Amino acid sequence: MKLTPDQLQQFDEDGYVIIPELFSAEEVAVLTGEIPGIFAQRRDENFREKDGDTVRTAFATHTYNDVYGRFVRHPKILEPAEQLLDGQVYVHQFKLNAKAAFNGDVWQWHQDFGTWHRDDEMPTPQAMNLAVYLDDVTEFNGPLYMLPKSHKRGVLEAGHDTSTTSYPLWTLSEDEIRDMAEEGGIVAPKGPAGTGFFFHSCLVHASPPNISPWDRLIVYISYCNVENHIRRFKRPEWIAHRDFTPLEMETDDCLLTAQGAAAE
Repeated sequence: MKLTPDQLQQFDEDGYVIIPELFSAEEVAVLTGEIPGIFAQRRDENFREKDGDTVRTAFATHTYNDVYGRFVRHPKILEPAEQLLDGQVYVHQFKLNAKAAFNGDVWQWHQDFGTWHRDDEMPTPQAMNLAVYLDDVTEFNGPLYMLPKSHKRGVLEAGHDTSTTSYPLWTLSEDEIRDMAEEGGIVAPKGPAGTGFFFHSCLVHASPPNISPWDRLIVYISYCNVENHIRRFKRPEWIAHRDFTPLEMETDDCLLTAQGAAAE
């Protein structure tokens, strides 16, 4: 699946493009069916909220789970990623970001490339994110906040926040966020499970806590052009991957055949 000229233009101008119903209800069911087993594992890749129990982020799931190993290679997302990044790509980072009902904590305002550049020495922003909703995302359960056009400002000055949440981030100043919001506003993409969107690695984004009674789970893949791979191996490999092998495309029905294989 390739993006249309209008979608490519929106990505260039606003820093993101939303694709409703990117994945079917059947495909979402296959993806969510793996979650209880993944979250139940007490492994380093599963970061937890301050309560020490609720999973906040499950990293690198695609490296040990067959369904998510297929998912990162799905034509619906891999082909547009190659289109947007002008060539073959690898997975720099994979995250299942959960905001559990009542317990989901805040993510402060940040740019992903800012972290990748500072911590991992990724040379340029020739990388991007793909997000797919595995739960319905509403105004109540902690949607992503994005500042349109903020990617045009390049890499911004940031401070290393290691205390506000359970996961450290390079975060931006309130004055800078206010300035960008006055210029381009704030959007909070909402939609049913299966909604997908791509966004630029320099796009400034955040998310509020989830104090609603509804869970919010989003899967994020950070794709990077293979020529733009990281040069510094400071962080654990399951946070910043070292395998720069170009991804090979799966078939359109790869998630549904994964379900069939598991049932045999």
